Amino acid sequence: MPLLLNCDLGESFGSWTMGMDEQAMPHIDQANIACGFHAGDPLIMRRTLALAATHGVSVGAHPSYPDLVGFGRRSMNCSSDEIQALMLYQMAALDGMAQAQGLHIGYVKPHGALYNDMMAKPDVRAAIMAAVASYHRPVKLMLQATPEASQHSAEAKALGIELLFEAFADRCYDDDGKLLARSKPGAVHNHEKMMAQVKQLAEQGTITTVSGNTLNLAVDTLCVHGDNAAGVAAIAEIRALLSGAAA
Repeated sequence: MPLLLNCDLGESFGSWTMGMDEQAMPHIDQANIACGFHAGDPLIMRRTLALAATHGVSVGAHPSYPDLVGFGRRSMNCSSDEIQALMLYQMAALDGMAQAQGLHIGYVKPHGALYNDMMAKPDVRAAIMAAVASYHRPVKLMLQATPEASQHSAEAKALGIELLFEAFADRCYDDDGKLLARSKPGAVHNHEKMMAQVKQLAEQGTITTVSGNTLNLAVDTLCVHGDNAAGVAAIAEIRALLSGAAA
């Protein structure tokens, strides 16, 4: 199955604009739509859903900690009950608005610090999985493809949920299969290295780590960014590369 492309969208708020949603949407398969806790508001959510419908793009909830000022990038010491509740609140909000347009959310991808905590802290991941499992109908959970994928799959299977494993087009990987910390040199690939990594993933199912090691990754979807014109152009180029690889 060819790699899908997912992108975080709907992250404007009021009169403040974030990203180039209209330009990015035609090139992606999955739109991760902010649900109001780190970005987005009801009008932005409705507009982003309509845009996704126009281009036949699947929609997913992009929930976060309640951190609008910090754009969801700050970790919060929330209990399991709080995490489950904030997940369900945001999922239901976006899904309700989606149904009003004849759509529905097919998956959930936590945002920012909530995503990072999900990958690093088993108790947070357990709470997130429990929330997804308790939703009134099946939805998938998107999380990072790592060497621990089999463990994560077992955790999800025990709760009866399906996973979508993602990789990052523009991020360098450490030797343990995790993303290289942004504080380290080379954490974010330049355009040439990004395209080489996408090509390697699409054709070989592997990535090359910061030390030059080859690592197998089972990936369903590739995260891309439409924050600026260069990013949108890169998405279009990645789409063309993947289309060629699948031909």
